[in-house]
Amino acid sequence: MKQFFLFFAVATTLLFTSCTDETIIEENFYLGQTFEVTTDFSFNPNANLYETLITIPGNIEVFESDAILVYRLEKTVQAPDGSGADAWSQLPQNFFLQNGDIIQYVFNHTFFDVEVLIDGDYDPVALGTEFTDDQVFRIVVVPSEFADANLTMDEAIETFNLHL
Repeated sequence: MKQFFLFFAVATTLLFTSCTDETIIEENFYLGQTFEVTTDFSFNPNANLYETLITIPGNIEVFESDAILVYRLEKTVQAPDGSGADAWSQLPQNFFLQNGDIIQYVFNHTFFDVEVLIDGDYDPVALGTEFTDDQVFRIVVVPSEFADANLTMDEAIETFNLHL
């Protein structure tokens, strides 16, 4: 067992120290991408909920394996230097309304759009426009690849060209 941990430590060290900026660029490694959208929700009577569809801009390439995160602008707060700073809340996000209703912002996505829904136990007619109009969302595309967890130890040694 000690040998396994030693091997793992050495392999990890070699893996991370052998990468250079040039190697990363050559492998098309890139940072996640973020965009913001201001939108109004529409009521869907068939589903009895509010929804909005956000199209991912054409200059952002999303792959099937990428992760999508969605944040809702909660408020703007005063920063220590006196400027404004946006406060974001990650979805899903719940609100417990004074009349006892509960709403929840949730989302689903594909590689070309994000659908944000207002779901929950609430009366759609009584829901105020502060929850449906001029809502600002920050969409974050996190690059990812599907993992191949079927490697044996021998295959891992050969793939990463490791020699003990």
